Amino acid sequence: MRTVSIREAQNRLDELAHDVEQGETVIVTRDGKPVFDLVPHKKRGGINWEAGQASLRARGITNPVPYIADDFDEPLPEDFLIRPLPEK
Repeated sequence: MRTVSIREAQNRLDELAHDVEQGETVIVTRDGKPVFDLVPHKKRGGINWEAGQASLRARGITNPVPYIADDFDEPLPEDFLIRPLPEK
Protein backbone atom coordinates (compact mmCIF):
# COMPACT_ATOMS: atom_id res chain seq x y z
CA MET A 1 0.00 0.00 0.00
CA ARG A 2 1.23 3.40 -0.93
CA THR A 3 0.20 6.74 0.59
CA VAL A 4 0.00 9.96 -1.43
CA SER A 5 -1.33 13.44 -0.70
CA ILE A 6 -4.50 14.58 -2.39
CA ARG A 7 -2.51 17.16 -4.41
CA GLU A 8 -0.09 14.46 -5.57
CA ALA A 9 -3.03 12.22 -6.48
CA GLN A 10 -4.52 15.01 -8.61
CA ASN A 11 -1.25 15.50 -10.46
CA ARG A 12 -0.51 11.78 -10.94
CA LEU A 13 -3.99 10.25 -11.29
CA ASP A 14 -3.20 8.41 -14.54
CA GLU A 15 -0.12 6.77 -13.02
CA LEU A 16 -2.00 5.89 -9.83
CA ALA A 17 -4.87 4.42 -11.84
CA HIS A 18 -2.39 2.18 -13.65
CA ASP A 19 -0.94 0.99 -10.32
CA VAL A 20 -4.44 0.29 -8.99
CA GLU A 21 -5.26 -1.69 -12.14
CA GLN A 22 -2.27 -3.86 -11.28
CA GLY A 23 -3.81 -4.62 -7.88
CA GLU A 24 -2.14 -2.01 -5.67
CA THR A 25 -4.11 0.01 -3.11
CA VAL A 26 -3.30 3.70 -2.79
CA ILE A 27 -4.28 5.69 0.31
CA VAL A 28 -4.98 9.35 -0.43
CA THR A 29 -4.42 11.77 2.45
CA ARG A 30 -5.24 15.39 3.29
CA ASP A 31 -3.06 17.03 5.92
CA GLY A 32 -1.53 13.63 6.64
CA LYS A 33 -4.87 11.99 7.46
CA PRO A 34 -6.39 9.28 5.24
CA VAL A 35 -9.34 10.55 3.18
CA PHE A 36 -10.04 7.69 0.76
CA ASP A 37 -8.49 4.63 -0.85
CA LEU A 38 -7.98 3.93 -4.52
CA VAL A 39 -8.66 0.21 -4.90
CA PRO A 40 -9.14 -2.15 -7.84
CA HIS A 41 -12.74 -2.31 -9.03
CA LYS A 42 -14.68 -5.42 -8.03
CA LYS A 43 -17.90 -6.54 -9.61
CA ARG A 44 -20.55 -6.44 -6.89
CA GLY A 45 -23.68 -8.28 -6.09
CA GLY A 46 -25.73 -10.43 -8.35
CA ILE A 47 -26.54 -14.06 -8.17
CA ASN A 48 -23.84 -16.67 -8.55
CA TRP A 49 -25.84 -19.07 -10.72
CA GLU A 50 -22.97 -21.55 -11.02
CA ALA A 51 -22.69 -21.89 -7.24
CA GLY A 52 -26.45 -22.39 -6.98
CA GLN A 53 -26.43 -25.12 -9.61
CA ALA A 54 -23.46 -26.81 -7.93
CA SER A 55 -25.25 -26.72 -4.57
CA LEU A 56 -28.37 -28.32 -6.08
CA ARG A 57 -26.31 -31.01 -7.82
CA ALA A 58 -24.48 -31.80 -4.56
CA ARG A 59 -27.85 -32.48 -2.95
CA GLY A 60 -29.05 -34.65 -5.83
CA ILE A 61 -31.60 -32.11 -7.08
CA THR A 62 -31.68 -32.27 -10.86
CA ASN A 63 -34.90 -30.36 -11.52
CA PRO A 64 -35.63 -27.75 -8.83
CA VAL A 65 -38.88 -26.60 -10.52
CA PRO A 66 -40.53 -29.75 -11.87
CA TYR A 67 -43.85 -28.12 -12.88
CA ILE A 68 -45.20 -24.65 -13.59
CA ALA A 69 -48.90 -24.34 -14.40
CA ASP A 70 -49.79 -22.90 -17.81
CA ASP A 71 -51.82 -20.13 -16.16
CA PHE A 72 -49.11 -19.21 -13.64
CA ASP A 73 -48.83 -15.62 -14.92
CA GLU A 74 -52.55 -15.07 -15.35
CA PRO A 75 -54.24 -12.56 -13.04
CA LEU A 76 -56.09 -14.04 -10.10
CA PRO A 77 -59.88 -14.03 -10.35
CA GLU A 78 -61.55 -11.09 -8.64
CA ASP A 79 -63.65 -13.29 -6.33
CA PHE A 80 -60.45 -14.90 -5.06
CA LEU A 81 -58.94 -11.51 -4.29
CA ILE A 82 -61.93 -10.20 -2.28
CA ARG A 83 -62.64 -13.42 -0.40
CA PRO A 84 -61.57 -13.23 3.28
CA LEU A 85 -58.77 -15.45 4.44
CA PRO A 86 -59.83 -18.56 6.33
CA GLU A 87 -59.57 -18.28 10.09
CA LYS A 88 -57.34 -20.67 11.95
